[in-house]
Amino acid sequence: MKDQDPYQDPHQTRIDTTRAHSARVYDCILGGKDHYQVDADAARAMCDQWPALPVHMRANRAFMHRAARHLARAEGIRQFLDIGTGLPTSPNLHEVVQRERPDAGIVYVDNDPIVLAHARALLTSAPEGRTAYVDADMRDPDAIIRSPGFGAVLDLDRPVALMVIGMLHFIMPPDDHTLLARLLAPLPPGSFLAATIGTADFAPDEVGRVAREYESRGMPMKLRTRAEAEAFFTGLDLVRPGLRQVHHWRPDPGDPVCDDRDIAMYGAVARKP
Repeated sequence: MKDQDPYQDPHQTRIDTTRAHSARVYDCILGGKDHYQVDADAARAMCDQWPALPVHMRANRAFMHRAARHLARAEGIRQFLDIGTGLPTSPNLHEVVQRERPDAGIVYVDNDPIVLAHARALLTSAPEGRTAYVDADMRDPDAIIRSPGFGAVLDLDRPVALMVIGMLHFIMPPDDHTLLARLLAPLPPGSFLAATIGTADFAPDEVGRVAREYESRGMPMKLRTRAEAEAFFTGLDLVRPGLRQVHHWRPDPGDPVCDDRDIAMYGAVARKP
């Protein structure tokens, strides 16, 4: 089956090269090349404040891979909704999932025009499956669900894995819980949530300085305690081992051994009953 055209209106948003963007900063810190000088300056300042930041970001990415693989392999999930996709970084979500389930459908959601430009070229499905890219703000779940790409790829009569990786700490209360509830509401029982949530529990000084660097560049961040992170999964059934720092969630043999102080992210996978 052919992929859906991921574009809704590729010209509706102008690329702002005067302000750092979280997805482009992330790309820079992970060694990518799809960013501007303003993003590189922000990345450098953040890494100066916390040199472990690249380790932390790689661990967050690795959690996404393991969670997606578990959902496809062990839970049999064939439909994925990825909120806040960011710039493509191999392996992408659909590549991980379609190794296990070649017929899987994946919908990517983001509203950054650079991400949008790369989606058409790089987010290409296996022949048996489907991918679509929805150009929408994650804070508008209704627009996501109404989008043609969503309806063409995802069947709400079957379980969906909702992936919210590295995004919730950019959403301020009470909108954070409201957003998740609205995204989960139309998904049928047996669907899953996989999410990571930023925390300063393990390196409060260093992570606090990074958060202030984000905020000074117009990207406010709300870091959560363990109890606050766990509250995002209220009403859902946590998959073992429950909420953990991301590098402790079902690590693969041979994964890098990380110091807990270098990882500022909780992660979990949970089932909608």
